[in-house]
Amino acid sequence: MAYTAIDDPEKFFQTDIYTGDGSTTQAQTFDGDSDLQPDFVWIKERSETRSHVLFDSVRGVTVQLNANDTASDATVSDSLKVFGSDGYSVGPNNSTGKNTETYVAWAWKESATAGFDIVSFTGSGSQRTVAHNLGVKPSMIWVKNRDETENWIVYDKVNGADNFMSLNLTAGTAASSSMFNVEPTTSVFTVNSSNASNKSSSAMIAYCFANIKGYSKVGSYQGSGNANGPFIYLGFKPAFLMVKLSSGTDDWQILDNKRSPHNIVGGYLRPNASGATTDNDVIDFTSNGFKLRTSAGSWNPNNGTFVYMAFAENPLVTSTGIPVTAR
Repeated sequence: MAYTAIDDPEKFFQTDIYTGDGSTTQAQTFDGDSDLQPDFVWIKERSETRSHVLFDSVRGVTVQLNANDTASDATVSDSLKVFGSDGYSVGPNNSTGKNTETYVAWAWKESATAGFDIVSFTGSGSQRTVAHNLGVKPSMIWVKNRDETENWIVYDKVNGADNFMSLNLTAGTAASSSMFNVEPTTSVFTVNSSNASNKSSSAMIAYCFANIKGYSKVGSYQGSGNANGPFIYLGFKPAFLMVKLSSGTDDWQILDNKRSPHNIVGGYLRPNASGATTDNDVIDFTSNGFKLRTSAGSWNPNNGTFVYMAFAENPLVTSTGIPVTAR
């Protein structure tokens, strides 16, 4: 029996927390046992109101997008400066390295093995397919028009290709055939006529995520409205969790195991907002999933439907049958 496809998640995803020092180049080394050369780094200042800044190896270092707004690509020479062999380097920009301010960085390696692919394409203005390299169907896709002030467009397997959400907005799932329209396959995803997902001649970027047993999962859960909330099975101990109320209007939320290393986990950040960390405790991370410990509307309202994306700290059981323990 295969318990997991990936025994060591740190080869493909790690979280880093640091304090800016204002220097021209501040090198950050991941503290995991395995080296990780990232292809996608998402940085958020934790202590002040500041945009989420996203960088990838396809668009290149210093080229950033903001998760929380509609802005197009911006080249910022003193922001992210290097994708390192086991980390990254930042400059003194307020969003990445301001002296004495605290930051979190979430970093992924592009890999079909780990179910993550970064895809650059040029919009056509009409329905078209775009090739990806996952070899399996993506479970979530984020698309951003790099040239225009357009919303982020999110496909998830729970709500399907005739619906979408926006990473930079609080709105829940909206029905539209103009964004994706056709379910992705093991080799392509489809974008339709919307300027946000496929404007003619616009440079586009897509981040494609697939479910990988024991390492990553996109799924859904139903809220109970009870502080002793539902347990959601993942098959791994989460290192990163992002959730969104898809049935209503509320913030996206992110938790991780570095900013809040002990249960109950709190200190969430909102991808659609520039605000600093909110310190409420909301969830237990367990050896095989997560359990809601709040009835708050952004996490667990009665009958609320949520979409989540999670990445592993450890699989529940390694490929050789060895179990891991809870925190």
